[in-house]
Amino acid sequence: MLKQILATKQNEIERIELPPRYHFPRFSLCTALKNAKRSIGMIAEVKKASPSKGIIRPNFQPVEIAKAYEQAGVDAISVLTDQTYFQGHYRYLIEIKETVRLPVLRKDFIIERLQIEESARIGADAILLIGEALSPKKLHELYEEAYEKGLECLVEVHSRQTLEAILERFTPEIVGINNRDLQTFTTSLDTTKNLLPHVPPSCVVVSESGIANAYDLQRVRAYGAHAVLVGESLMRHDDVMQAVDELYKEVRSDVRPS
Repeated sequence: MLKQILATKQNEIERIELPPRYHFPRFSLCTALKNAKRSIGMIAEVKKASPSKGIIRPNFQPVEIAKAYEQAGVDAISVLTDQTYFQGHYRYLIEIKETVRLPVLRKDFIIERLQIEESARIGADAILLIGEALSPKKLHELYEEAYEKGLECLVEVHSRQTLEAILERFTPEIVGINNRDLQTFTTSLDTTKNLLPHVPPSCVVVSESGIANAYDLQRVRAYGAHAVLVGESLMRHDDVMQAVDELYKEVRSDVRPS
């Protein structure tokens, strides 16, 4: 599936027409996660569909969802902009940036410099770079290009091999551990447990995918994650503010992750 998505994305890039530049206030994703409002940071996702689950939220109102997330006290918002597989669009990110005052992560399959320029123009505060989708050399080049344009990067990995190959070149500011295997779409929180000890202590660590309830949140927090990225479990809930509260309700507030 990942190979298929990347092939589609390469074809899409060849037809990119860059949008006008929007001038929105910038917010640091890294700073927001380091200074999380609750016991563990949260990036809440605005997502209509996925290749593995199909339509997740039929009544999809991205701006209203983002406003509810902000009221619920999340630390940042992730917006799916891939059209073909996730039914997203970059205009959703623009509309959300016009509305909320939180860091907004553009979640897409970023594989070329042109997409970074596009991300900067639409007002993204950060972008996703997927370790399993790029060579370490190419990822590092895109990472540096993004920071030169004022964008932060969430560098995502799923395996120790990918993590170590990236760390041989540079140390990302934010590392995302994806609990979902992008080849098979199987998900296990043990991925965070197994990889986190190998992440340098200077990195902000985000556990991604598979966070369905308060127990899952407690688990990855106990493993040492500084934040989580949550999408599907929030999107399937009619009331996303309540869904955020339910994820936090059983997490002890007297112990913060190291």
